[in-house]
Amino acid sequence: MLRKLLAGTVVGGSALAVANRLLQSTAADLPPALDGEQHTNRWRGIEIAYTTVGDESNPPLVMFHGINAAGSSGEFRAIVDDLAEDYYVIVPELPGFGRSGRPPLRYSATFYQEFIADFLSDYEEPAVVASSLSAAYTLEAVATDPDVDVFELLLICPAAVAGPEPPKQWLRELFRLPVIGTGLFNLVVSKPSIRYFNADHGYYDTDNVSEEWINYEWQTAHQPNARFAPASFISGYLNADCDLAELLATSDVPTTIIWGRDAEITPLEDGRELASEGEADLIVFDNSMLLPHVEYPEQFVDLVDDEFSITE
Repeated sequence: MLRKLLAGTVVGGSALAVANRLLQSTAADLPPALDGEQHTNRWRGIEIAYTTVGDESNPPLVMFHGINAAGSSGEFRAIVDDLAEDYYVIVPELPGFGRSGRPPLRYSATFYQEFIADFLSDYEEPAVVASSLSAAYTLEAVATDPDVDVFELLLICPAAVAGPEPPKQWLRELFRLPVIGTGLFNLVVSKPSIRYFNADHGYYDTDNVSEEWINYEWQTAHQPNARFAPASFISGYLNADCDLAELLATSDVPTTIIWGRDAEITPLEDGRELASEGEADLIVFDNSMLLPHVEYPEQFVDLVDDEFSITE
């Protein structure tokens, strides 16, 4: 797929620049992906957007979305309202994504692990739900930062690696180029590409993806500076340098792992091996890939209620 997209960038420079400007001008200001109270704070000079839902007197539940070219807190759109009946739900948007600031940094796994650690340190013993790479960063934060005190973890298809190994510097720098890089990224996050990636490894049943949500993914991926964090993701610089099984085995935080039976990028075999070596519970969702919490929201919320004891 990437080779096809690379080949598709052989376009006249001036025409490509015009097309890039047209696409960015078409993208409207991004509304919040989740209903709830909207907040911002600053972390290392970057504005961080986060949504809270529910009664602040309820136990805190922090949720970290996964990382992809169109990532945002909207990954949890189907479950936050139901979870807010029992929890005070806090959902940040990672720097470089969603409505958070997107400075043109060379993003790294360490950068996100430190963000997650600092964000969690503001809450007293929260339960945490984290998806994909963010699950790996969360495990690292819990293991290495003494200021992070987490009550329980629920990790959705946790992965330490989601890009090439070793990372490809030429690929990251290509995406960072102002004209060619923007044009290449616009191809990666075109609506046909978004539909392709959703069908290829996101959703078991693409009928669960509304056109409204595809439009939102397109909008978030066409905000100013949208390409810089995904450039590090696509090129492998967001791969976590850690052993997830070892982190799990040495952690004293109760942990449940969720896996989609039909996940291909991170196959169920990996989940079984991780759960066994890390001595964690594994729960498998049938007819699901990387997003069981989106495709089966009611079952997922029931699972949270069953697994988390923080409200008992």
